[in-house]
Amino acid sequence: MALSRRLALLVIAVIAVAAVPANAMAALPGNWNKVDQRRVVRAGLMTKDADGFHGERPFSPAAMRASLAALGQRTQTPPVQISSAPISVSRFDKLVVEQLGLSDLAVAVQTEAKRAGLRPPSRFGTEVVARQLGLRFNHPFPFGERLELYPSDRITRAEAAYSFARILSFNGWEKQYARDVLGRFTLPQYGPKQLAALRLAVSKIGMPYIWGGETDWPSPGQVHGGYDCSGLAWRVYKLSGNPAGRAIRGRTAAQQAGEIPKRSRVAFADIRPADLLFFGSAGFRSRATEASVTHEGIALSKDFMIHASSQGVYVSPLFEEWRRNAFAWARRVL
Repeated sequence: MALSRRLALLVIAVIAVAAVPANAMAALPGNWNKVDQRRVVRAGLMTKDADGFHGERPFSPAAMRASLAALGQRTQTPPVQISSAPISVSRFDKLVVEQLGLSDLAVAVQTEAKRAGLRPPSRFGTEVVARQLGLRFNHPFPFGERLELYPSDRITRAEAAYSFARILSFNGWEKQYARDVLGRFTLPQYGPKQLAALRLAVSKIGMPYIWGGETDWPSPGQVHGGYDCSGLAWRVYKLSGNPAGRAIRGRTAAQQAGEIPKRSRVAFADIRPADLLFFGSAGFRSRATEASVTHEGIALSKDFMIHASSQGVYVSPLFEEWRRNAFAWARRVL
């Protein structure tokens, strides 16, 4: 199966699971993914009490230990040994990545980011791998966003069930696909101005996707901190006080894409680190509208970007056919 086709199937699966009624989420914060909960219980990866699953409760170290042992039995691998420390979102991802046999890939990503001078947080490598596997659920705006978690928050049983259910849905190519993609994660030599911008962007890895979000804490009118695609760029170049951000006036992706003259647009082949990248149905010479420019990222290299989307703030490849086809143009800020 072609890599682009594999990714498309993964995206379709995530979108299908994400179609949760907003009123149900508002009423039952621990039961937003009851199908996933039933599935992981049937598979023996999690258990429930006599009075229910209690997805709203923190996922305990003892439960995590049992889940990893059960996952190890399914994959015929020894269970990862863990301490009794609380299970945060980032720790959960680290342990799951290790149980899946991808720790070496996470270490390689972390090492490359550190070598390039990005000063990545310690969770960077495992968050990149976990997000490549599609283990993050994006709670829909507006009612679901109060259920989002920060990387340091204790993961809930419902969120853990979502990740384990995704693993149960794997068709056998997902781990190798992660290796194929992230095996190409190499970064160039950055200049001081590029480092200043990209270090800030990389520091937000694993933060949740929040509609209109542009800060680590709730913005006015919001219930949770986090970032949308243009909000991440806004944080990196505007709210940080970066002098280069003075030229950026628009807040949305379409506004930031459309406020530069057409002669200043950057083609895909000419992408440089820290460029703003725009995606949608817009052609390279067409006008930017809210309907035609619908997504934005920040280039880490010619092959990878960091952005905020369905997996929160995460790293994605640029070399897949579907991504190239969706590329409109880039904007050079530095």
